[in-house]
Amino acid sequence: MINLSRDIQSLSTFKRNTNDLISQIKETGSPMILTVNGKAEIVVQDAISYQQLLDKIDRLETMLEIQKGLADVKQGNTQSLDSFIKEMETKHDISG
Repeated sequence: MINLSRDIQSLSTFKRNTNDLISQIKETGSPMILTVNGKAEIVVQDAISYQQLLDKIDRLETMLEIQKGLADVKQGNTQSLDSFIKEMETKHDISG
């Protein structure tokens, strides 16, 4: 979670205190928002936290696809395995 008093810094401050601020980012695991002329411009995040974010997105996308599949089953938008195999054999010219 972003701490507004700690995790928003100007780009100039970040340039002057790069090592200290990178250490802070690594310790807290929180991203830092860098501002230019008072406007948020860049988000800096440590690699481990970034990978965790990517993993969470991947899990959420998987969960959404599972939900869509379950909705298809509930609505009867399915076909038998035999029907699917025949369709794929025909589509890809595979002899069974």
